[in-house]
Amino acid sequence: MITRSDRRRLLRALAAGGWLAASLLAAGCRNDMRDQPRSDPLESSRFFPDGLASRTPVPGTVARGQLGGDLHFETGMVSGKLATTFPYPVSAEALARGRQRFAIFCTPCHGQLGDGQGMVVRRGFKQPSSFHVDRLRAAPPGYFFDVMTNGFGTMSSYASQVPAADRWAIAAYIRALQRSQHATLADLPPAEQARLLAKPGAADTAAAPDSLPAAGWDWLLPVGGDRLNPLGGDSLRHPGSEDSGHE
Repeated sequence: MITRSDRRRLLRALAAGGWLAASLLAAGCRNDMRDQPRSDPLESSRFFPDGLASRTPVPGTVARGQLGGDLHFETGMVSGKLATTFPYPVSAEALARGRQRFAIFCTPCHGQLGDGQGMVVRRGFKQPSSFHVDRLRAAPPGYFFDVMTNGFGTMSSYASQVPAADRWAIAAYIRALQRSQHATLADLPPAEQARLLAKPGAADTAAAPDSLPAAGWDWLLPVGGDRLNPLGGDSLRHPGSEDSGHE
């Protein structure tokens, strides 16, 4: 049987244990984690003669990912002017990559054909210029790379989202889109020419090469329902939109 004195002794022992635990916890609540023995960026310091904790980078320091050894590839410029050539040979693989990246990043505004009829435009956003207007058909490849890198008008920069190699691949695919909408029978591979000329009405097609049936261009154009002309019809040439003065 526990007597009253035993109960008091037990309570005193529990109280002492509680105070001991509280003391140990209090000893651990120091400011060393919050106020660490280090210098914060731009903080003053008595260690260095100039009084600054942050040190000036040594000459020639290059930030990670900012080497920029090939200005043609990294900036789209050659001798201070927009590059008129691609920094590497354009392959079928590069065009396929450009088509994929174009579909992800560009079609919402520019549309699958590059005609400026993207989904956001249909929802009321400002329409960009069609890639098929004379001004952009004459623009050098470096122009499209520069716009993707630095933005233009209401279009913001995509440099942080699209690596330089993919920006060049997209520029190459834009060139393919432009070619596809202003092509002639002679631009087709020989096998496609023969297949088209063997169909009814081939004589009319040969006489008017700018009005080719859509079926022969599946190898070049984006996959989609109204692949060639969103207004309907078989004409290869897209009616295009007026140059809106922004990309």
